[in-house]
Amino acid sequence: MTEMHRWIAALALASPLIPATAQQVPDRAGQLRDAALDDQVAYAITEGLTTEIGPRLAGTEAEERARAWALQRLTAMGFSNVRNEPFPLKTWVRGEETAEILAPFPQPLRLTALGNSGATPARGIEGEVVYFANYDDLLAAPDGSLKGKIAFVSHAMTRTQDGSQYGTYGVVRRAGPGVAAKKGAAAILIRSIGTDSHRNPHAGGTNFPEGVTAIPAAALSIPDAEQLERVIQRGQPVRLKLTLTPRAIGTRESGNVIAEVPGSDPAAGIVLVACHLDSWDLATGAFDDAAGCGIVTAAAKRIMDAGQPRRTIRILWAGAEEVGIFGGRAYFEKHKAERHVAAAESDFGADRVWRVDTSFAPAAKPVVDRLKAALLPLGIAAGAAPATGGADVSAVIAAGTPGIDLQQDGTRYFDLHHTPDDTLDKIDPVQMQQNVAAWTAMLAVVADAPEDIGMRNAAN
Repeated sequence: MTEMHRWIAALALASPLIPATAQQVPDRAGQLRDAALDDQVAYAITEGLTTEIGPRLAGTEAEERARAWALQRLTAMGFSNVRNEPFPLKTWVRGEETAEILAPFPQPLRLTALGNSGATPARGIEGEVVYFANYDDLLAAPDGSLKGKIAFVSHAMTRTQDGSQYGTYGVVRRAGPGVAAKKGAAAILIRSIGTDSHRNPHAGGTNFPEGVTAIPAAALSIPDAEQLERVIQRGQPVRLKLTLTPRAIGTRESGNVIAEVPGSDPAAGIVLVACHLDSWDLATGAFDDAAGCGIVTAAAKRIMDAGQPRRTIRILWAGAEEVGIFGGRAYFEKHKAERHVAAAESDFGADRVWRVDTSFAPAAKPVVDRLKAALLPLGIAAGAAPATGGADVSAVIAAGTPGIDLQQDGTRYFDLHHTPDDTLDKIDPVQMQQNVAAWTAMLAVVADAPEDIGMRNAAN
C-alpha cells in the first residue's frame, strides 16, 4: 500500500462518521480491499485490449478479434466456463465525413457521423443552415419548415461529478435527427454531447422512428459548433456543404464474452458484474469501456484467488453496447430464468469511486450495511438514490435483481466520451486501483454474505 493509500484509509477510519457497522466488515473483505490498492491486473487488461485490438466497433472484424482476445485472456487468468455467446447485429460503418461553410465566411468544420446516420451522395450536399438553440426549439419547428435545409441544434452541457446532464442533453443526439427528418430536413448537425474544448467531435448513436428515412446526421466538435453559432449570429444566411458516406453493411455477428468464478452454493444465486467490450471507432476506447472490463475482472480474480466464494460471480463483457445495448438484452433473454441476486456494471471511465448506491430489499439491510462500511475507508460515501446499474445490466435489474452502483467521478468523463481522445494515456493508475479495491470489497461482501438476498421490492 502506498503512502497515499495509507493516508486515505487512516483519514476515513478516523472519521466520526464511521457507523458502528464498520465493526461488521469481515476481515477477509478488508484485507482483500487493501491489497487491491496495489492492483496491476486492471491496467494490464486495459493496456492489452487497447493496444492489441484498438477501436472495437460493434459488428465489425475488430470486435470479433476483441472477443477472441477476451476468451484467451480470461481463460489464461483461470476463470471457469469462459465462452462466447453470439447474436446477430445489423451493422453500420463510418465513411468519409467533411463539412465546410461556403458562405458568408468559407472555412472547414470538424465533425463525425452519428451511428445510424444516413448518407449524402459521394459529392456531398449543400444547403442553408437553420439554427435551433436547443432540442425543444427543434420540436417546435412547423412541419415541412426544414425542407431542403440543414438543421443545426446547439445546447450547453456542463460538467458534473455524476454526469447527470448527459441524460438531459443526450436527447439531442438520440432523437434530434429523427425529428429533423420528419420536418423535412436534408441533414442535421448537432453540437457534440460533451464538456471538452478540443476540436474532437463526439460520436454516438441516433435512432430514426419506424417509417422515417434516415438523413445525414453528424456531431460538430464543440469549438466548431461555437464557431458556427458565431457565424450565424452575424445575421447573414449561412450555406454549408456536407459529405457523409456511412454504410449499413447488413447483419453481422456480435457477442457477449462470459467467464465465472463458481460459487460453493449454487442455490445462493449469481452476482453479475459487467462492462462492455465494444467501443466507438474514433479511438481505442480506454475509458469507454476497456477500463471497466479491467476493473471488474481484476476484482473477480482477486476473489477467486483468495478462495471459493459462496455465490457464483459471473463476468459479462457485453458486445454491441454502444450501438443500442444489444449485448445486455441478448444476455437477459438467454439468462433471465437464472437466479441473479445482485448486478453491477463499470462503464463510466476509471476515475475514483466516490459514492455507492444500492437497491436491495429491506431484508438485506445487513448486507448493505457491511458493504457501506467496507467501502468507507476508500473515501466512498453512501448515497440515497436507488441503484439503476449500467446499461448492460439494466434489463436484469428491471426484472427485480438488486443493483449496486459504484459511482465514479465523472467530472472529466464527457471530455473524453466517444472522442478521438479516449486513449490509454487518460487512465490514472492510482484512481483505477481505488476502483479495483472498491469492486473487490463489494464482491467479498456480497458474494460471501450468509444471508439470503432476495429480489428487491417494487418500490426500490
